[in-house]
Amino acid sequence: MCQQEVEHDQALCRELLATLSEYVDGELKPELCAELERHLRGCQRCRIVVDTLKKTVALYHEAAGEAPLPDDVRSRLFVKLNLEDFRKES
Repeated sequence: MCQQEVEHDQALCRELLATLSEYVDGELKPELCAELERHLRGCQRCRIVVDTLKKTVALYHEAAGEAPLPDDVRSRLFVKLNLEDFRKES
């Protein structure tokens, strides 16, 4: 494979992966979804990225059902992030 083909493949990867969030959320237009899935069949690196994102989303949803942060931890987090004005007062 010549250098130009390698660069084209990388550009295609970046272009398709820009739509990754919509793909994982099931919101990607069918024709783009089909194009991304065709690309994934031949690109191991992109498959790894997609699989990692899917696992991350699944873990997030799994953890979302757990107990909320204790109030003192939540308050310290908001202070560190300079979001005190957005913290709901109890």
